[in-house]
Amino acid sequence: MNPFNERPVEMLSTIDDWRSIYPKSYNKNETDPFTKLRIILMNGTEFEAVKFSHCFARNTPDNDLRRELAMVRRSEQSQQKILSCLKPIDESPLEHTISYEQLAVDLTALLAKREPDINVKNALDFALLEDFDHLYRYADLLEIDRGIYAEHLVGRYTEIMPGRPTISEHRHPFDNVKYPIENKTASPITRLNVAIITAAEQQTMNYYMNIAGFYENDIGRKLYQEIGLIEEQHVSHYESLIDPKCTFFEKLLEHEYTECYLYYSCYEDEKDPYVKSIWENFFIREIAHLHKAANLLMKYENKHWKQVIPNGEFPELLKFSQNVEYVRDVMNRSMYCTSNYENYENAGDSQNNRFILFQNHVNRSTDDVPSHMVINEYISRKGMDYRYETSPHPTAELRDNKKDNTTVGRECVLEMAIK
Repeated sequence: MNPFNERPVEMLSTIDDWRSIYPKSYNKNETDPFTKLRIILMNGTEFEAVKFSHCFARNTPDNDLRRELAMVRRSEQSQQKILSCLKPIDESPLEHTISYEQLAVDLTALLAKREPDINVKNALDFALLEDFDHLYRYADLLEIDRGIYAEHLVGRYTEIMPGRPTISEHRHPFDNVKYPIENKTASPITRLNVAIITAAEQQTMNYYMNIAGFYENDIGRKLYQEIGLIEEQHVSHYESLIDPKCTFFEKLLEHEYTECYLYYSCYEDEKDPYVKSIWENFFIREIAHLHKAANLLMKYENKHWKQVIPNGEFPELLKFSQNVEYVRDVMNRSMYCTSNYENYENAGDSQNNRFILFQNHVNRSTDDVPSHMVINEYISRKGMDYRYETSPHPTAELRDNKKDNTTVGRECVLEMAIK
């Protein structure tokens, strides 16, 4: 499939009236978890498109161009509003959060498994274990507050157990910036992977930043605060991979191409007939957006779309599947890692004073760290934490379900404290 070869519809036809903009919500108890993940992914992709368009409009004095951007942006907004309301009213914010973290885990794993660029793959594997731990923390809170076992929400596609402990994830901001790719030499898969994961993590960050103050109790509000801060780190981590040398017009084309790719992937992968029809509809709309971006690139920079995306044919489509074995493999390789500027290293061997100082500044008392408080509270009530494992945890230090480990991934901090 090459979307550049498809005939675009008229732009006005991509705008919804009030009947078509409000969809039928999914059934939270019957809908396949991967359908929920696709909805969250595309919601975040649309949010990224709108955010970028606003940024573009604020950096050009050309009102005719601003009008063109505003027209496409209204269409993207309509799509985002539909996707947002596919979530049912009876699905609590915390239940919805479980899907957010399942998306973070399985999407990151899927992208990492196919990533040819070692720098990008390392970035994906590193953050994967942190989102995996977030899923575990929220799952324990869900059972405390609502008596719901998250393994049913994730369809048992994804394990629920500790990853790199969230307390170990608090790093100096300097260490969340990585080397960018170069679009001219990067593979199509790499360019797509970087764009997709940045949008997805940004959506998670935004959700947590906004939802924290609306949660029903203090411990939940605190947990959303803490993990929201880590998600901001992840956005800094992933967005630093994006090629900074591209022009706004080139980036606009990249955004629209990514959306076309994702909607077509969703359409091919979807089992729910109603949601599948939405993916088909939105793919058709995105073709119109893509052609508009190509026209603007030619008009303002005299560049053909092939100068930015040499081969418009979609590479391997994105297809959701379980990633239990891959996540466990990454645990075996990367559980004890931390970040030092653009590099990764074993925390126990680290001489990174920024990490040590930042940890000691933020986590002055382990008992005050919300992610640790949630597990301690669960253990005090139930005698052991809540987890869903297909076999014993691959990391020996994290197998004890009667104690929350706060040392894995931050041993150098503890060594410094002892000294």
